[in-house]
Amino acid sequence: MNRIHKILFLCTGNSVRSQMAEGFARNILPKNCKIYSAGMTPSCIHPSAIKVMEEVGIDITHQQSKKVSEIPANDIDYVITLCGDARNQCPVFPRMVAKEHWPIDAPLAVQGEDGMNNFRSIRDEIKTRVEELAKRLSM
Repeated sequence: MNRIHKILFLCTGNSVRSQMAEGFARNILPKNCKIYSAGMTPSCIHPSAIKVMEEVGIDITHQQSKKVSEIPANDIDYVITLCGDARNQCPVFPRMVAKEHWPIDAPLAVQGEDGMNNFRSIRDEIKTRVEELAKRLSM
C-alpha cells in the first residue's frame, strides 16, 4: 500500500461495533494507516465488547468513546459506517472522502452466554470485514 489511509469507523454510540472495528484495524491493517472510531452520540465502551476482543488477543481498553466532531475532519479519507443511523446522519467532510456501509446489527440486550455469543458473532463479522478491507487497500 503506497499511501497512508486515514479511516474512520462511525457508529451511533461508539461503544461496540466501531470500537471493535478500530481494534481489528489497528491490528490487521498496515501500520501506516491512521485509524479512528467515533459516534454520533457516543457513550462508553461496552464491557462485553472489551471481553470478546480480549478473547482474540486484542486489547481495546485504551480506546475511548468519542464524538465524530472530535476527529480531525481534514484527516479522514475513508469513512465506514457500521449502523443505519450513522449512515443516514454521516457528517459532511470538508473534502471528498470515500464512504462504505457495513450493515452490522447492534448486539442484543441479552444477558448471560447468549448475550456473549451475540457479541462474539458481531466481533467475528467485523474481523472478516476488516480483513477484506485490508486486501482491497493493498491492491
